[in-house]
Amino acid sequence: MIDHPGFVLWFTGLSGAGKTTISVALEPKLRARGVRVERLDGDTVRQSLTKDLGFSKEDRDKNIERVMFVAKLLSRNNVAVLSAFISPYAATRDFVRTETTNFVEVFVDAPLMVCAERDVKGMYAKAFAGEIANFTGVSDPYEAPQNPDIHLKTHEMNLDECVDHVLNWLEERAFIPATVTEG
Repeated sequence: MIDHPGFVLWFTGLSGAGKTTISVALEPKLRARGVRVERLDGDTVRQSLTKDLGFSKEDRDKNIERVMFVAKLLSRNNVAVLSAFISPYAATRDFVRTETTNFVEVFVDAPLMVCAERDVKGMYAKAFAGEIANFTGVSDPYEAPQNPDIHLKTHEMNLDECVDHVLNWLEERAFIPATVTEG
């Protein structure tokens, strides 16, 4: 492992936009460069750290607050944190920015209907039918970032392009070592 600054890549976007997919693909690329990495994902965290919470605005904020605490501890100890959470409220994301080391807001952007088409769990169909209350983007708001540090339009970019874009951004700011090219 090499020394590098800790940072928090905060992937935000609608369910199905590609937050988890991108963070999963990015993790081994960072490890290959000697970066210490931890990945925090909404589904996984809700199974353990925040299983007592629902989906009201208050519970969503509390969920992010707990994740932020973990990200804060890791990032200040030179760990790269990949956090994939819908995190629908701009004020909550802004708070996380102030509390963590080297916060990078990554807006994983895809239109609502594209996200619904990608939904393998059928959650959007249930939300559109009124069977699920407080579903972000359908019956609950999603406040899209106005000036994200990184903007990934996953309906226009493939997975490799998204990962490369993030890696290039991190390299340009010396958060990660540049790759060594031969020749």
